[in-house]
Amino acid sequence: MAEQRSRQWYAGTDRNAYIHRAWMRRGLPAHAFDGRPHIAIANTASDLTPCNAHLDEVAESVKQGVFEAGGIPLNLPVVSLGETLVRPTAMLWRNMAAMAAEEMLRANPIDGVVLLGGCDKTIPALLMAAASVDLPAVVVPGGPMLTGTFRGQALGCGTDVWRLSEEVRAGTLSEAEFIKSESSMIRSRGHCNTMGTASTMGLLAEALGMVLPGLAGTPAADSRLLEGAHDSGRLAVEMVAARRTPSALLSRGSFLNAIVALAVIGGSTNAVVHLLAIAGRLGIALTQDDFDRTGSQVPLLVNLQPAGRYLMEDFFRAGGLLAVLREVADLLDPTALTVTGRPLVEYLDPARIWDPDVIRPRAEPLQPHAGIAVLHGNLAPDGALIKPAAASEHLLKHRGRAMVFDSIEDLHARIDDPDLDVDADSVLIMRGCGPKGYPGMPEVANMPLPAKLLHQGVRDMVRICDGRMSGTAYGTVVLHVSPESAAGGPLGLVRTGDFVILDVAARRLDVDVPDQDLAARSPDNATLRAYAHPIRGWERLYVQTVQQANTGADLDFLLGSTGSTVSRESH
Repeated sequence: MAEQRSRQWYAGTDRNAYIHRAWMRRGLPAHAFDGRPHIAIANTASDLTPCNAHLDEVAESVKQGVFEAGGIPLNLPVVSLGETLVRPTAMLWRNMAAMAAEEMLRANPIDGVVLLGGCDKTIPALLMAAASVDLPAVVVPGGPMLTGTFRGQALGCGTDVWRLSEEVRAGTLSEAEFIKSESSMIRSRGHCNTMGTASTMGLLAEALGMVLPGLAGTPAADSRLLEGAHDSGRLAVEMVAARRTPSALLSRGSFLNAIVALAVIGGSTNAVVHLLAIAGRLGIALTQDDFDRTGSQVPLLVNLQPAGRYLMEDFFRAGGLLAVLREVADLLDPTALTVTGRPLVEYLDPARIWDPDVIRPRAEPLQPHAGIAVLHGNLAPDGALIKPAAASEHLLKHRGRAMVFDSIEDLHARIDDPDLDVDADSVLIMRGCGPKGYPGMPEVANMPLPAKLLHQGVRDMVRICDGRMSGTAYGTVVLHVSPESAAGGPLGLVRTGDFVILDVAARRLDVDVPDQDLAARSPDNATLRAYAHPIRGWERLYVQTVQQANTGADLDFLLGSTGSTVSRESH
């Protein structure tokens, strides 16, 4: 068997080996350096990432598993991004978190890594890093919170924030009652309990093969998460011995399996930009259109908010991911491997659905065709996304007058103006929210509806944006419009009053303006001012090098993998 990578630091009697061992002897005995695998625990625990605050406890169980298997566990705090707190948007720093984690994994004397993530950007960033450094790696998702209740009703974290806040604006819920619900929304440790981005990415990490099969979706407060963390620590040691790295496990088939899983669970549109970025680190050919080709005809079987009724605690008790994937096993690549070295499909036969209202059998889907649709047209030459499962069916084919907002500030300033020239058929357009334009591509595409229309009973409209939306959100929202307006995309040329045509069945998104007239337009001053933000530091590097949403919004110089080799000594 090949020598452990960590021996490059610790083996020998020269001065450098002495330094490396001596400084690590605070707690480590001499036999820790005899060739045992050193396993980093890339830990995104942070009090400012509330959904990940419990990961220090999870890390302790991982440590026990690593020790039991004969390895040396080493806690490695990495950049943590709290979706609900950081401004202007956590997505601005996903690539930075990935780059920082990659560099620390490569720079340190480790042989493998256990990746602890939960909140939206942490699992994608860790997987991007692991793919680029290509050391044996296994993910332990932090898990969803337990279900809270308010006035006798289960609360969907995120989804019910959008719903209740709109009811306040409509005058059907008092502000006092709205604030009262705040203490009921977050019942326990863990990430959002809806099928938002955090739940989606934890489950898709398992569908990719990077999680111990059956672990993703375990609630954060459930003791079985700690058992799975212990087992993952043991597995990490085994993976090092087997040289089982991300590049050896992940194939195009792995990503197509994740796309099938994304559709069948009704997962977040944010998964598209994350899976594209992870594939880009591995050099795997994956395009935005693959999500439509592979996933659009897959049935929606998981009855969870925002597309359905239930929450993640229900999904777990109903059988979880393996039970739902068993229903679509014929659509999966049977050769795609998992961190155990065995194919994902080998874990499906024992799985069962224990509540057919939460996880529907394939013969009785929640929706027959519910995958993410990719639209093209003169408003989105490089594509745009819509999630039909979360949209209003009557709006999936629509023609309406555009009401254009040049920025999120412009929207906030005018959306509740009683004189705003909109009706239920209008199409709300917000630009300046893409990777470069915001910068960072925030979750603002599910724009609030005009107050005067809410009072009339309107609860959904066609909305179009070059930004993202929360996976917990819902509505007829077209998002990830590429290229974005700040990168010269035609969304920057639309004017209020233009007619916009959405036809999801035909996969079209167009503005009804002759091509020559559209080409003759230039962005107005308000649009240009929206992008005139001062930039320095990371923000400057990001804006100068970030790619568009249709390829994953990674930085152009981070594509591909450079492996784990470090050629020079530190002293």
